[in-house]
Amino acid sequence: MKLISPALVISLLVIATAHSSISQSKPDTKSIAAIRSVLDTQAAAWNRGDIEAYMDGYDRSADTVFVSGDRVTRGWQTVLERYKKSYDSREKMGVLTFSDLEITMLSKDAAVVLGRWQLQRRQDQPHGRFTLLFKKTRAGWRIIHDHTSSA
Repeated sequence: MKLISPALVISLLVIATAHSSISQSKPDTKSIAAIRSVLDTQAAAWNRGDIEAYMDGYDRSADTVFVSGDRVTRGWQTVLERYKKSYDSREKMGVLTFSDLEITMLSKDAAVVLGRWQLQRRQDQPHGRFTLLFKKTRAGWRIIHDHTSSA
């Protein structure tokens, strides 16, 4: 019986490890596209004045968190009420755009999104940055943590 050379075994292990690393580092394009779709759907809902549909991008959970300024709002329903109170007219809502999106997959069911937001309104153009933590749920990709700042 002929023995396999240790150099051959090591070479095969190096090649297999390299291949595995390359496979694991490929971006999950399907998940990234789904997350972008959630954000596109949110912007479209906002721009037609539908805060309820905008909130469909968030996980309907008591654990959902929204941070803005020095205020932490917990729970999907509470976040919805905050939006309805803060944006109680179409004029206040303006036209929302998201830009400069950077989506980083943390695992097969978690991602972080860094981006910019801007509202185009008659009187002003508020804008800022956000960091969103997305989780893949039974309902699809949903925001579970939103940290938004104004410039």
